[in-house]
Amino acid sequence: MKIRVAIIEDHDDFREGLYHILEGTEGFHCVGRYASVEQAMKSLPKADVYLMDIGLPGKSGIEGAKLIKSQYPDAQVIMLTVFEDDKSIFQAVAYGANGYLLKSASPVKILNAIEEAVTGGMPMTPLVARKVVEMFKRHMPQPREKIALTEREKEILKLLVDGLNYSMIGEKLFISLDTVRNHIRHIYEKLHVHSKSHAVAKALKSNLV
Repeated sequence: MKIRVAIIEDHDDFREGLYHILEGTEGFHCVGRYASVEQAMKSLPKADVYLMDIGLPGKSGIEGAKLIKSQYPDAQVIMLTVFEDDKSIFQAVAYGANGYLLKSASPVKILNAIEEAVTGGMPMTPLVARKVVEMFKRHMPQPREKIALTEREKEILKLLVDGLNYSMIGEKLFISLDTVRNHIRHIYEKLHVHSKSHAVAKALKSNLV
């Protein structure tokens, strides 16, 4: 079966060029070509892959990707654009784009990307792929550090965070000053810190109290 492709691109020559590449290559069929998201959404045909520009008149290609995904969740959307800035890439992927290529890509690379998307891949140029990896690293929450404090150590650390000094902690918990110091020494060792301020900062950052 032929791979059904729809094109949403406002540059006439580029759009027609893509159309002729698809129709002139065995295994591909263009089911529609449009100059804007609004035009496409009036009678959006079901396609296996949608080639989408970002800088379109009216709604952007990123908005278009979201609309297409809402109508055809299993469709593959490949952004084909001149934009390679972090914001455009991140928004496109966040809104459901399955691939991201620059318009400078050769016809062979575009056809290969379409085939890759249909088979479950996420076609991207090496530069874009690196940017996506780095962006997800930056936005990925850090794993919570496992710190095995005893219940008494947690109790004392909470009092440190609340601003109590060693004597006040001893009085509140009915333990000796030496016992407080001993617990705090163990807390410092487990938190890998060397001062009260660092212990409090780490307790708050790691959500320990």
